[in-house]
Amino acid sequence: MIPVTSSIAINPGDIRWAFSRASGPGGQHVNKTASAVQLRFQVDQAGLPPDVRQRLRRIAGHRMAADGTLVIDARRFRSQFRNREDALARLVAMLRQAAHPPARRKKTRPSQGSKIRRLEAKRRRSMLKRRRRPVGHPDD
Repeated sequence: MIPVTSSIAINPGDIRWAFSRASGPGGQHVNKTASAVQLRFQVDQAGLPPDVRQRLRRIAGHRMAADGTLVIDARRFRSQFRNREDALARLVAMLRQAAHPPARRKKTRPSQGSKIRRLEAKRRRSMLKRRRRPVGHPDD
């Protein structure tokens, strides 16, 4: 089991790996080895709590396929091993972020001073624009 938080762990069997050739630096080596990694994680079958699953879908965005599969591409490094580690670390980071519920927003009201400053700025701006008008303008 791969620990995510103290209460959430994922089974390595729920992760599917696919490898392909990556572009970028590496000379002939890049043409011979499949160093790019694609991690596929079935969110619905992983046994995650429903609230965590919902937040994970929102965090994943375009990386979430229609069938509920989270797809992470890793091709930052030249070795397949490091790309696998990178993809797994990104999955765990996303799961940790989804495990923490967002803080509830506290309703606040603007202070009396901020209201006065806002209205004074509006008055100043209005006067500035009024002074830019031609002298004989009919609205004056």
